[in-house]
Amino acid sequence: MSRLILYRLGYGLLTLFVVSLVVFLATQALPGDAARAILGRDATAERVAVLRDQLNLNDPLALQYGKWIAGVFTLDLGDSFANARPVAEYLGPRVAGSLTLLGLSALLATPIALLLGALSAIRRDRAADHATSMVSLVLASLPEFAVGILLILALSTGWLHLLPPVFAGTASSVLADPVQLILPVLTLAIAVSPPIVRMMRASMIEVLESEYVQQARLKGLSERVVIWRHAAPNAIGPVAQVIAVQLGWLAGGVVAVEFLFAFPGIGLALMDAIATRDIPVIQAITLLIAAVYIVVNLLADVVGLAANPKVRVSAR
Repeated sequence: MSRLILYRLGYGLLTLFVVSLVVFLATQALPGDAARAILGRDATAERVAVLRDQLNLNDPLALQYGKWIAGVFTLDLGDSFANARPVAEYLGPRVAGSLTLLGLSALLATPIALLLGALSAIRRDRAADHATSMVSLVLASLPEFAVGILLILALSTGWLHLLPPVFAGTASSVLADPVQLILPVLTLAIAVSPPIVRMMRASMIEVLESEYVQQARLKGLSERVVIWRHAAPNAIGPVAQVIAVQLGWLAGGVVAVEFLFAFPGIGLALMDAIATRDIPVIQAITLLIAAVYIVVNLLADVVGLAANPKVRVSAR
């Protein structure tokens, strides 16, 4: 198991290296000139040339990539073109805000989705099961920004006005007014839950029909003990990968949700950086999202091995 974890860690680092190379080349291929985008259309050619030299944009691509990747290893991500501040200093509060948003969404979505999936499997082919399956299928077909718009229309417009439609705070005070977090957290939780619900239902049904669960029932154990002590823990193992994929998706899906609710996180910072051709910020945020996705999947592999004896044995 330790060797497998080390192998997955090495594979994750290789993937992160490839992602960094792709991100760097993609930002270099963006149309337009970063220096001119910063200075504006009225800037003279001399000012643009001076700024390009200051930003090292005239260096060969290999040299630019080498300086950037070396800075990543030393946590020196360079300076923001648009804000004239170190990227780490500029993104620090925004990363904390986004992690708060993602953490609250995951804490809300994961246990509720697992519970709904398990209850749906227990009440298989009943009205509650059919309703849960239909609702989860409809929600799974909606993109996260559509879910957010529907929540705004339902809870922030018309005669309700229960929740603020946009976030009015700053990156350093996302917890100052928790009410403003409700809509973005609900949006992400609703968007991420349906696949977990459906996978938990399928896994739970498979476990409930297994021989060892039938044997536990024949021993006279109560149905509650059979379900929550024997069936549910073994059903979670296969679901761990789906949870990891969905939580990893949160790191990317947060971009659209933050833009929709004007939440001051990495998603809104990424949109602003794209508009201003702030290449260091774009590179840092994209690499951070990829790193979160890789780490979450690595943790899911560990949880899957620990929770599923069959997977653990076959991985030796």
